[in-house]
Parts: sequence; structure tokens; C-alpha cells
Amino acid sequence: MSNKLQSLAKLLKPEKAQTQPPFKRGSILVLTAAAIFNFCVVSSELVNHQAALAQFTSSGNVWRQVYQKLPDFPKENKYVAKGKRKVAQNNTLARRMIQYHLNQKGRAPNYRLDWKLTLADYLGANEIMYDNQYPGHDTLRKNPLEGDRAAIASLSRSERNALVQVLVDIFTSRSQ
Repeated sequence: MSNKLQSLAKLLKPEKAQTQPPFKRGSILVLTAAAIFNFCVVSSELVNHQAALAQFTSSGNVWRQVYQKLPDFPKENKYVAKGKRKVAQNNTLARRMIQYHLNQKGRAPNYRLDWKLTLADYLGANEIMYDNQYPGHDTLRKNPLEGDRAAIASLSRSERNALVQVLVDIFTSRSQ
């Protein structure tokens, strides 16, 4: 009877764990190469995007081109600079919007969708805009965020689309 128990114990005893990995070495090599390739592509895109951002933010006259192409776009430049009694004429809605888009959100300047997301921020339909981070909060006596949001909300859909197209056109022509 002990022989029968030993045979039964052998049948019930778990086999040794397999030491072979679930993937063969060749497939791991292919997966590693694909990951490295994707990292290189994403890294080069990021470097290109950062270089483009540096070029655009260093040239502070983009906002002027917006007003040349859209003369009816609200300037919202009635705010007084801190420490001065003069209105900051060059601190316009277009300038603050571009600064917000590029510097605060880090969005690409040459894609329509990114500009539409920025407009959605202004309309309260996307991300929260914080008063203490908005361009002009530290240089103007009154934070312009509320007035800027009202100005964007007063635009029609076709006016907002025209603004997006002008911004994309300006930044696309500058990058070529």
C-alpha cells in the first residue's frame, strides 16, 4: 500500500516551476528596440517644440501681428501698470493670451486644437485659470483675467475661429 501512496503523492506533487521566461530573447530585443526608437522620436519632437517656444516667446511682437490682421479684436489694454500712473498700452489681451498659451500652459503655437483649448480655458469649459498665475497679475494694478475672459466670451464663434486661424498662420509662417 505504501507504493500506491508514493505513486499518488508523485501525481499530486506540483512540477518544478518553469525557468524559461514568457518571452523569447528575440522578442524582448525587438520590444526594447521599439521603446528606444519611440523615446528618440518623442525626444526630438520635444526638443523641436521647446526650440520653437523659445523662438516665439523671445519675439514679443506676435501680438502686434494679431491686431494688424484682426483690427477689431478687443485690446483690453486699459489697465494701469503697478508703480506707475500710466496705462500699460502694450499689455493687451492678445499679448496676455499668447503668454498664457505658451508660458503657462506650454501648448504648441502652431496647432489649431491647442489654441481652441486655450479659448476653452477662457470660456471656463476646459482647465481652470488661476488669478495668481495669469499674465499681468504681477505687473498691473488690477488683474486682467476677469476682463479678458469677458472679452473672449463676447466674441462670436466665427470671430474666435478667425482668431485661432490668425494665430496659427502667424506661428506657422514664423517657424518656416
